[in-house]
Amino acid sequence: MARIRRIQIKNFRAIKSLNWLPSNGINCLIGPGDSGKSTILEAIDLCLGARRSPTFTDADFHALDVTTPIVISLTLGDLDESVKSLDSYGQFLRGFDAKTGLVEDEPDSGLETVVTLTITVGTDLDPQWALESDRAKAAGVARNLTWGDRTKMAPTRIGGLGEANLAWRRGSVLNRLSDESVHVSAALAEAAREARASFGEHADKQLGKALDVVLATAKSLGIPVGDAVKAMLDIHAVSFSGGAIALHDANGVPLSGLGVGSTRLLIAGLQRQATAKTQLILIDELEHGLEPHRVIQLVDLLGAKEQVPPQQAFVTTHSPAALREFGGDQLFVVRRAVDGHEVTKVGTADDIQGTIRKYPEAFLAPSVIICEGATEVGFSRGLSQFRAGRGKPSLEARGVALVDGTGGGPNDLIARADVFRRLGYRVAVLRDDDKPPDPAIEGAFEKAKGTVFHWRAGYALEDELFRSLPDDDVEKLLTQAIELHGEEVIDAHITSKSNGKVSLSDVRAERALGGYTPATRELLGRAAQVKSKNDKGKRGWFKSLGYMEEVAREIVAPCSRGWAPDFKNTIVDLLTWIDHGGG
Repeated sequence: MARIRRIQIKNFRAIKSLNWLPSNGINCLIGPGDSGKSTILEAIDLCLGARRSPTFTDADFHALDVTTPIVISLTLGDLDESVKSLDSYGQFLRGFDAKTGLVEDEPDSGLETVVTLTITVGTDLDPQWALESDRAKAAGVARNLTWGDRTKMAPTRIGGLGEANLAWRRGSVLNRLSDESVHVSAALAEAAREARASFGEHADKQLGKALDVVLATAKSLGIPVGDAVKAMLDIHAVSFSGGAIALHDANGVPLSGLGVGSTRLLIAGLQRQATAKTQLILIDELEHGLEPHRVIQLVDLLGAKEQVPPQQAFVTTHSPAALREFGGDQLFVVRRAVDGHEVTKVGTADDIQGTIRKYPEAFLAPSVIICEGATEVGFSRGLSQFRAGRGKPSLEARGVALVDGTGGGPNDLIARADVFRRLGYRVAVLRDDDKPPDPAIEGAFEKAKGTVFHWRAGYALEDELFRSLPDDDVEKLLTQAIELHGEEVIDAHITSKSNGKVSLSDVRAERALGGYTPATRELLGRAAQVKSKNDKGKRGWFKSLGYMEEVAREIVAPCSRGWAPDFKNTIVDLLTWIDHGGG
């Protein structure tokens, strides 16, 4: 019936300007909150939706700039033959080049025949619709889509409530399921008359005294009411229209009473059945009211897995479950740029698709830290929790997502971070330095405005902690390890890494005599990385998210004044980067 080939938005709400060529199938808009995703859906609905007189206010103008008009233009292709007829819109038919995204003012061989519908809102807040055409403008001709054609092209919008689509109202999905018309005339009109008369008979008995007073008063005032007055249903209160016919279940309960999720799922299913009548669907917050397994069901209804898109869908989501179900060619990142908004396709390269499947949450944040493993994730979270407990913004408040980059070699960590960088995310890497990546690969990433944080040369995080914290906190680390794994295990690790020369008791004795030597600190750092057999296969004393999270929150962060200078500089730089995350 019609699909959108190009969307242009100027000065509308969060969007100063946008020029986007959407996909022919699913367009799932992702990105941080307040980036303009819902605004794009609203712009489509205002321009093409079956609303005769939408209301605008000054707040709809970008930055309240009412001196610059709101302009929303949709270039529409895949048109019915009746619309492409020269007799219908001849002077307004244009040509679209899918390869270049350019719209020519006249249709031509090799170009798709399209029309461009524009809504403009000026300072008077009165919306005006018009079809664009340079040659028609030159001839002084102006025209809009007919209301009938616009109703046919209008998208089905699934919002928080579904009553409008579960009744035979104008523009509802039920009206598009078949060519059958709902005629609410003779039968319903007669039913209304019978209801009014039946009520009047009962009301006369209950309201007799009041009716006698009304009759007497009317006669005394010379008001012609006849020999009696009756209490009957107001004729306007029992009138019927198409919207009076709605769906009910087997027990007569209106389907509009279904839960939000079930209603949205049902409407999406009905829309799928009505694709012969309309091929556009808008869904804001795809996951609203739905459990994860039903989110997957809704994604399937949209045709996400089908080779030929059955409809063109514009949806937004903050659901990791939904992101995992979409392909990279169906996901689009929306973000603010210097001169306006940009919409970037995520893409289908293997590294991108794998990252979507494994770390969908990260695609929903403006900033991302790719951590070498769960240890670095836990460490970062622990620092954040400590700061949040003292009134400072957390990682989440700053819009920063943490990704466990475990898997592959050091270069793979940089490659995973580069996926996000290429899509416009603000991204950093937090890694150990015991197995550094190729300097050329990491250098190219940093040159492209990626950021890298790492411990001192040759150090893993455990090395850094045992060498950088004051004696009291090193003792706390050792005590924590013993509580987690037991003295026997910790003693065995220390003995193994010292080739039998040092035991746990020796370490304790050294501390009692005046403090840990650099050699002992180095030994403890290496011992902390030994795999513990009784810890379900986890590597090291603190190599799990939960273990390191507690260490960072309870031991490391409270003693910041005693940190070694190099360690402190790295942490300060990391926290500074987080604090500039935009939250």
